[in-house]
Amino acid sequence: MKIDAKEVFKYFNEICKIPHGSFNMDKISEYCVNFAKENKLKYVCDQVKNVIIYKEATAGYASQTPVILQAHIDMVCQKTPDCNINFETDGLDVVIDGDFIKANGTTLGADNGIAVAMIMAILASNDISHPAIEAVFTTNEEVGMLGAGALDVSLLKGKRMINLDSEEQDVITVSCAGGSDFIIYVSKKTTLVKGTKITVNIKGLKGGHSGVEIDKGRVNANTLTARFLNHLKDYYLIDINGGDKANAIPVSNIFTVVADNSGHFVNDITEYAKIVKEEISDREPDFEIDVSVQEHDEFEVFDKGTFDTIKYMLLTTPNGIVDMSKAIPNLVETSLNLGILCTEKNHILMQYALRSNKKTALDFLEERMVEFANHNCCKWEKSGRYQPWEYNKHSELRDLYKKVYKEKFKTEPKIEAIHAGLECAVFSSSIKDLDCIAIGPTMFGVHTTEEKLSISSTRIIFELLCKVLEKLC
Repeated sequence: MKIDAKEVFKYFNEICKIPHGSFNMDKISEYCVNFAKENKLKYVCDQVKNVIIYKEATAGYASQTPVILQAHIDMVCQKTPDCNINFETDGLDVVIDGDFIKANGTTLGADNGIAVAMIMAILASNDISHPAIEAVFTTNEEVGMLGAGALDVSLLKGKRMINLDSEEQDVITVSCAGGSDFIIYVSKKTTLVKGTKITVNIKGLKGGHSGVEIDKGRVNANTLTARFLNHLKDYYLIDINGGDKANAIPVSNIFTVVADNSGHFVNDITEYAKIVKEEISDREPDFEIDVSVQEHDEFEVFDKGTFDTIKYMLLTTPNGIVDMSKAIPNLVETSLNLGILCTEKNHILMQYALRSNKKTALDFLEERMVEFANHNCCKWEKSGRYQPWEYNKHSELRDLYKKVYKEKFKTEPKIEAIHAGLECAVFSSSIKDLDCIAIGPTMFGVHTTEEKLSISSTRIIFELLCKVLEKLC
């Protein structure tokens, strides 16, 4: 069997040229369909733009049951303040830096574009031996696994699935958290006051994936802002906005106030920022705060009731790690992340990503958030619920991958559960007796503008994947 990863990088480069942020699926889905047509492969494209591509077994494998290869085709879109890319219409500015692929000023989308590229390279190849393949490319994974949740699994015959959404070369992921999105709407009433308008920008935080990095001590910009709101005196709040993805730890928050004495306000917040910076410098060395004094006029601000409610909720909100696993060392079992704080016309929106590796714990976390919202007289809604992916101690697919890995490296891979959502959870809950693993190449900074993908690791994972397909029986 000839294994050449050159085609993997060709397809990844093409994917990076196509806008494919969550909810912007038309062009990338069309790209997958055109790929199937060009390679004369059967396909299905459903109403939510999921694409399934079928490839028949190679010689000698026709009697084997199909294998599902699965990846998602959307990416998290984050960019630096000085980046001019429009994620709705533009591709990425991809660069090579030694062994790494990066994108200038934006997320790279290797999560999960490189997986799509690997699957396409296998589908297009005539040199790789394999059973029948059902390649499943799902949409809107990053916003609640919406595509996977809407997929008609009766279109699939496979009982073995390799998901390619893991991010460490030496790890087989065998279990993941379930999750849901929870939104609280804080009713907004306003009044008019005169004074000087001041904009405060809390920025420079590391951020990161709200599951994978939730145990890294990253500071949430939205909850950090509550400290400043509580410390400062003699001001009125016009608006407050931080984060744009529920499943990403927010790196910045911008709030605007009206103060009677702008000089005193600026001095107070500047001095307090020094105290905060000293406190969190080990975790957040790049934290900083910008204060901009603007015009003196009459402004519409939150009334006292609205201000008191939002300040109280930000000060007391659950956020971060709720509980650690008692069964799996160092595994975060239950957590939540206040990823979006947004001032809108009639309310302030607070959006959370909830996660747990136990269904009952996720149930309770949702109930807790309902009580938190109700106690503060706020409307709420929850959506995007998916169940945890439970560990399967009898997985033949896991054992085969371990064998192939050991043959190459003379050591066994790590077997891990993760506190993040994978579509394995959706598929394992809807396909009876599904044997599933998740693998992937090494990448860093996922969901941030520091995201980078290891080229050498991609070659290794592609080789291992092809060898596993060859040995499936």
